[in-house]
Amino acid sequence: MTTTVLIIDDSDTLREEILRSVRGASLFDTYLEARDGLDGFKTLLNNRVDLVLCDLEMPRMDGFRFLSMMRAREEFQDLPVIMLTSREDRETKIRGLEQGASDYVTKPFDTGELVARIRVQLKMKALQDELKRTNELLRKLSITDPLTHLHNRRHLMEMVEKEYQRAARKGGHLSLVILDIDYFKKINDTYGHPEGDKVLASLAEIVTKGLRSYDVAARYGGEEFVLLLPETPISEAYAIAERLRGEVQDHVFKGTLQGQVVTISLGVATYPSPRVESIDSLFRQADEALYRAKQNGRNRVELMAGGVTEKGTAGVQILVSD
Repeated sequence: MTTTVLIIDDSDTLREEILRSVRGASLFDTYLEARDGLDGFKTLLNNRVDLVLCDLEMPRMDGFRFLSMMRAREEFQDLPVIMLTSREDRETKIRGLEQGASDYVTKPFDTGELVARIRVQLKMKALQDELKRTNELLRKLSITDPLTHLHNRRHLMEMVEKEYQRAARKGGHLSLVILDIDYFKKINDTYGHPEGDKVLASLAEIVTKGLRSYDVAARYGGEEFVLLLPETPISEAYAIAERLRGEVQDHVFKGTLQGQVVTISLGVATYPSPRVESIDSLFRQADEALYRAKQNGRNRVELMAGGVTEKGTAGVQILVSD
């Protein structure tokens, strides 16, 4: 990955001197320049920058104001800024450090000192970036089912709580779909658990393919999956469930499972509804609908109690719902 430095100073001569110093040390791949804090901030907004060298005293916008605007934005919180100043008073340095400066270099600067301080800040930034990548990876692992790469049950429940509260606050719809693979035990017994895992992984791919960015798909346990569909009334949730049912039924497996037809049964529930007064009752209504789908022949979609439906050969068609 290329590294970029942004040099902000109103003196053309000083900028050229800084450029010679950092180029001679081969510290960066890209060099950006700005004449004052305002131009520097605009440049920062339009480019990925790894370190900023900024003069303290400049027209239009000085270094203090630049620091204040930069630290107000989350994406720049960890960006190192070395301030350049001819002032050596303690109060100025303290003020700059308190506003977010990473270090100070006094003008006229020593090239060796400037390069050394830049190296230190780049090394610290590299360590911080690696730590953030590690933390993000750990976060993803903590909320992800390792087999299907869908969200796990713990994260699902966190999202249900969040979306339920939002739907209650804004008066919107929140639909929940619970789906289960039909006769999954028979698949495991006939082909073995490794092949059963392939079925689970394939189902996860089918589930996620048609979801919106704000929908949540999770492995609820075993061969059971849950779809959380914000801003989705029951008619739309049914359409999503029915489409998914058909796609799973039509999926062509390869290898050992070639020719095997896998089907799913689905139960759909929606908030708000007279039958749903809590998250527990939302799950209970969807689970009861799933149970009816199993009882009524499998490979079908059933709605929560209260939905008026017309029975079909491989699912239901909604007429009205509460």
